[in-house]
Amino acid sequence: MGRNRVKRGHISVNLKVVLSKQIKNRFKMLYFLQFFLFSRKRCPPQEMHRRVICGEEGDYTLTETGRRPLWATAFDSAFIRKDPLGVVLVISPWNYPVQLCLIPLVGAISAGNCAILKPSEISQNTEKVLADLLPRYLDKDCFAVVCGQVEDTTRLLENKFDYIFFTGNPKVGRIIMSAAAKHLTPVTLELGGKNPCYVDDDCDIETTAKRVAWSKFFNAGQTCSAPDYVLCSDGTRDKLMRAIQEAIKAFYGEDPKLSQDLGRIISQRHFHRVCSLLSCGTIVTGGQTDDAERYIAPTLLKDIKETDPVMQEEIFGPILPFLTVGSREEAIKFINQREKPLAVYVYSRDTQVVNEFLDRTGSGGFSANDGLMHSTLMSLPFGGVGESGMGQYHGKFSFDTFSHQRACLLRSQGREKLNEVRYPPYDESLWQLWSSMG
Repeated sequence: MGRNRVKRGHISVNLKVVLSKQIKNRFKMLYFLQFFLFSRKRCPPQEMHRRVICGEEGDYTLTETGRRPLWATAFDSAFIRKDPLGVVLVISPWNYPVQLCLIPLVGAISAGNCAILKPSEISQNTEKVLADLLPRYLDKDCFAVVCGQVEDTTRLLENKFDYIFFTGNPKVGRIIMSAAAKHLTPVTLELGGKNPCYVDDDCDIETTAKRVAWSKFFNAGQTCSAPDYVLCSDGTRDKLMRAIQEAIKAFYGEDPKLSQDLGRIISQRHFHRVCSLLSCGTIVTGGQTDDAERYIAPTLLKDIKETDPVMQEEIFGPILPFLTVGSREEAIKFINQREKPLAVYVYSRDTQVVNEFLDRTGSGGFSANDGLMHSTLMSLPFGGVGESGMGQYHGKFSFDTFSHQRACLLRSQGREKLNEVRYPPYDESLWQLWSSMG
């Protein structure tokens, strides 16, 4: 798959330059200073009116700075062209094996790249379907699906790619990044993390319970952006647990094992890993398992310690531990003492509470009064920060991720007189000319 096969789309995009708030404030300060100085000179009313209009035009110009050329390039064409990167490697996970494979693949294709897709070997049936269907509809010279085990992925990573997009856990993410570093290949790492869910005393308990239960137990908890644990006060905990139990019953019936809407754990290895976490704290509801079906009931845990295994790793299963805090300050401190998660969730009627968590915590994404939904919006970027990943995608952000923003300047060979001011010798008259031009 040669790099010369990359489809070169002729795309040029003018980006609007947004000045920082501080710079804008300084421009306004200079404007009012100018206004004051001219007024002290007792300008005639007509002259004053003209200067006010000029000031307003200046304010307008501040918002349109991205369209204002420099004097040295006023007659040229300056633009940003988004070029394909080349050959992209997409390594997708098993928990949403179709969506998390095709969404980045579509982004890579839309930006004009060739792509090699490596589906997860754990979701074997989906891997086979993708390997069978995609070559029927995509140019085989530009796109390929590689099946295989971990050792096959390792060999694949020995090759030089122009970009690597990986979705998985931080441990494997480090391996991917190390392999990419040998070739100076840029990466997007969509990783996981322990996503905190703070529930304020001032909230609608029933609504909160439904949304927390849905976002946690959807896909049997095997979602990277699912809430991993709940932080709340003692008074709220018991009420919320009872309400979540009712929500579980409403969603999945008296016996969730019989529900067709509750998934199973992907493999025996993951099943036994998640089951081992049931020994932490006290089971309030759930806890039932079936080895043959890899079934784990939706489970709520209390009396959890920070040092318990359930708080040391991403759960990635239908277990929701509750930890009590004495205040919002304690909750924020608890969150900030840990690695930045993929998402922070806050449930509260009070917008000040929501904004406090938004301002004082860090995470890949943030959602107030709902779970998972921010990650479904194609108008928002999806991605982690720090331990939860790097880079972003979805919609336009996928296109940008798989594009190189190429700065372009097209000049003519005319008007050479304008360029003479930049050529040596740099004598005093030239310095004065530069100073006069600002």
